[in-house]
Amino acid sequence: MNEGNNQSSSGKDLARKLPMFSASDPEALAQEKAELAALPGKGVLRRWAWYFQKAGPGWMQSALVLGSGSAMGSLFAGAFLEYRLLWVQPVAMLLGIIIFAAISYQTLSTGARPFQVVRKFIHPSVAWLWLVGAMISTLIWHIPQYALAAGMTDDIIKTLTGWQPTPSQQVLVLIGLGLMFLAISTAITWGYSSGYRGIRIYEQTLKALVWMITIAFALVVIRATISGRVEWGRVLKGFVPMYIPRDGRGIAVLVALLGAATGVNATFLFPYTLLARGWDKQHRTLSRFDLVTGMFLPFSVITSLIVISAGCTLYGSAEFGPNTTVLSPVTAASMLQQAGFGMFISRIVFGLGILGMALSTITMHMLMSGFVACEIFGVKPGGWGYRLSCLMPAPGMVGVILWKYMGPWVAVPASAICGVLVPIAYIIFFILQNKKSYLGEDKPVGARAVAWNVAMLVAITASMLWAGYYVYALIL
Repeated sequence: MNEGNNQSSSGKDLARKLPMFSASDPEALAQEKAELAALPGKGVLRRWAWYFQKAGPGWMQSALVLGSGSAMGSLFAGAFLEYRLLWVQPVAMLLGIIIFAAISYQTLSTGARPFQVVRKFIHPSVAWLWLVGAMISTLIWHIPQYALAAGMTDDIIKTLTGWQPTPSQQVLVLIGLGLMFLAISTAITWGYSSGYRGIRIYEQTLKALVWMITIAFALVVIRATISGRVEWGRVLKGFVPMYIPRDGRGIAVLVALLGAATGVNATFLFPYTLLARGWDKQHRTLSRFDLVTGMFLPFSVITSLIVISAGCTLYGSAEFGPNTTVLSPVTAASMLQQAGFGMFISRIVFGLGILGMALSTITMHMLMSGFVACEIFGVKPGGWGYRLSCLMPAPGMVGVILWKYMGPWVAVPASAICGVLVPIAYIIFFILQNKKSYLGEDKPVGARAVAWNVAMLVAITASMLWAGYYVYALIL
């Protein structure tokens, strides 16, 4: 389906893409497409190296979902259930990747902005439900990100300096940290709106953050392995999906892990980042590679490392008996030190890993808000209206002060609530994947259509089951 056909069948609005971003550096985009067209004649390692260099939107999704929900859910899973739930987050992410692959296929095939697509080809009310759900989940999630970042930074400062502030000084420190986080995140996010070059810098920055997080938690697990704390046989057994908790606390942790893997806001943001990069049909293979290496692998590895870190140190300790419901990253860092990990690994490296998770998610929430404003208010992508709209979640900065009042459990129920909204988005893209009026000649047919539908139905069914499981647990 060429752009002209897309305009005639889908309307002008559906074909306008995000020109303020993708058209800002047509020479760079043309060179990228020329290099992509030449790849089929090269070896697999050369292709993969090029894909890895150009990948970005998938890594951005890792930065989005690797936040307070993933951190807290993984800590709770390890501290309360050791390695038994290691299988949950990789499986949940794999199911999410199926839907994201379909979103990528649709977006890159048509070049259409998805909100307008849902309005036209499904129903305006469904489009608004999806958009509003994405924005609400973003606002819910924003507060615990600041709380998590403040808690860990405060602990790092105290560890390095030994300073014990008075209550009034503590409030000032937290406010100062919040303003610093907001300023850094705003600068990074606004850089994205500067065009093709700004987008690439933004993507590389988030890649660096994800790598920093990975290295930080890998060092913790390596240190635990050297000291003989990790029973790798039990770890490997934990990746086999056999254990399902039946108690209330275990169910809450399970559903929180599932909900943190993907969110309804992620389904909204992802296609817009593809359009912003100027990708089209040529980039479909690159996008699939990006989803696997930039979204599935980093998320699965990092969350598994956190579970293992908590499982080999916190599980079975007196502080986390059957009735314990309190745990925070700061507490976990302190207990790692008490377990003999040393101050540098337990308080600094572990703390920087948690901090990186929170900051990467804050900036992704801001980016998501800007794209929502493009559809709600009709602001131009990349303009000052867009940039100011990125600040919509900024009031979440109050989380730095409300940390001790909200408690670390705020991330877990927030994750579960947002997870309940995920099936809505999954069903939307399942319907669109089967609409000839939308995809035209790009609609999968035959065996490909069967494979897509079976895989997507499995993901939808699983998301509905875990949402219903959580609601059932709440009622009981």
